[in-house]
Parts: sequence; structure tokens; C-alpha cells
Amino acid sequence: MDIGLLRGIFTVLIFALFIIIVVWAYNKNRKSSFDEAANSIFDENENKNDKVNTNKGDN
Repeated sequence: MDIGLLRGIFTVLIFALFIIIVVWAYNKNRKSSFDEAANSIFDENENKNDKVNTNKGDN
């Protein structure tokens, strides 16, 4: 086995991994999970704002 063959095998493996990740990311079954993760930051901010508003009323 020479270095050219090893580099070719490595390139094919990396390309196959890339295709697997793209298929996983764009799978319709994962859409709801990704939407929930994308919007989770807004849920956390609302909870923090509620705590801040509650603390301001106590002073």
C-alpha cells in the first residue's frame, strides 16, 4: 500500500462521513428537535426576565 492509496481511502471515508452528517441534519424527523433547540434561547430569556421583574417588585 502506498501513500496515494491511503490518502484516497481517507478522502472517501471523510466524504462518506460528510454525506451521513448532511442526511442526518436535513432529515425531516429531526426538524422538530432542531426547531425546539433553536427556540430554547428565547424560552430561557423569558424565564430570566420573569425573575428579574419579580425581584424588582420586592425592593
